[in-house]
Amino acid sequence: MEDTEVSVVAVESVGDDAIAIDFETPDGFDARPGQFVKVALAGVDESRFYTISSPDVRETFEITVGIDPDGEVGPRLEELEAGDTVEVSGPFGNAYYEDEERVLILAGGPGVGPAIGIAERALDDGGEAAIVYRDAAPIHDDRLTDLNQRGASIAVLAPESPLESSVADALTDDTQVFVYGFAEFLDDATAAIATAGGEPDAAKVENFG
Repeated sequence: MEDTEVSVVAVESVGDDAIAIDFETPDGFDARPGQFVKVALAGVDESRFYTISSPDVRETFEITVGIDPDGEVGPRLEELEAGDTVEVSGPFGNAYYEDEERVLILAGGPGVGPAIGIAERALDDGGEAAIVYRDAAPIHDDRLTDLNQRGASIAVLAPESPLESSVADALTDDTQVFVYGFAEFLDDATAAIATAGGEPDAAKVENFG
């Protein structure tokens, strides 16, 4: 889908300096949790890529946005209201959910967006899910709590906390591992997978930069 105008359905705070935006799904748009879209605003030269954080895109789809108060795009997205429009293209990316029966998602910072979308979809499909999430200021607490109540394994870790034990607790031979975050987190995550006896090369990995 190329540069298609989509309508905002809702904008919700999901933590400190973080929002979730629901968009109306346009005709022909099909995406899986873990893929990402490009979002462009009228009058703003720069566009941004955001990973889908909803379990499906049937009627609406959601992105999670971290707000840099000095940024050009984030604060403008935070000001959006229902009925406003933005341009979206995509989906992009190949590190996404493909009906795996058991998933483990390692999320650093904004990686929690795709993590919750994948975990919710896996549970909706009758599978199993685990999330290991490391962040200085965790967001999406309500959805993480709901996932835990539904039977998902949820580990929320402070910055610099080791990942190995949480990964080892959740990893099995038939688990598909996903990793979302910035480069430093990806290095820690792949090392933790190896230490736990998994195969880092088999993980689906998305580097946020």
